[in-house]
Amino acid sequence: MSHLLSVRDLGRQPYGRVLELQRRLARLRAEGALTEDILLLVEHDPVVTLGRGARPQSLPIPPAELERRGVEVCEVERGGDVTFHGPGQLVGYPVLDLRKHRQDLHWYLRALEEALIQGLNALGLGAGRNPGLTGVWTRGRKIGSIGIHVKQWVTYHGFALNVNTDLSYFDLIVPCGIKDVTMTSVALELGRVDAASLWAETRDAIVDGMGAAFDLSPAPVAFGRPIGFSP
Repeated sequence: MSHLLSVRDLGRQPYGRVLELQRRLARLRAEGALTEDILLLVEHDPVVTLGRGARPQSLPIPPAELERRGVEVCEVERGGDVTFHGPGQLVGYPVLDLRKHRQDLHWYLRALEEALIQGLNALGLGAGRNPGLTGVWTRGRKIGSIGIHVKQWVTYHGFALNVNTDLSYFDLIVPCGIKDVTMTSVALELGRVDAASLWAETRDAIVDGMGAAFDLSPAPVAFGRPIGFSP
């Protein structure tokens, strides 16, 4: 029998605020005070994040200049290199207890990819993996990025899927350290301009993909922060 996946759509939020929420939820999940797996969904203000594997050449523009252009820069504990989050991008932060699933980080990364692939396929967009690289691709272009952190077998950080993102932001960095990569979005690939409808359809498809990939039963999407967590 599959277990419940609680889903929270936080709307548009600053990166740091949601990072602290993830850390708190992960700690509670590890302690057993939180009994359900949770998927946080969010759209961030423009931010470049530097993972533990970030290399200087992946950030050719100094942080001070990025911040002058309205792009925050944050160093974080997730794996991976440099990436961008911003408006029009669906960011998902699964807080899962892998002791209830499978204690295997390679499996977890592939399952996250599978969730995105299944969600995109449901939208009519063929997607898949690129051998040797983490993330999700379509027609040779990268559409979804993944970077995780796991502590006491509880996950946080997660995935970022370009829905109707301004892709010019990716020109400011070397995305995930992959030189000459072409980034794309759901809207661009499907030729969709109905942003609000596409966002809702994509969110629901990805939630279903998470349920299928992790054998979980997603609860109806709730909006706002989990009860008991202040802004």
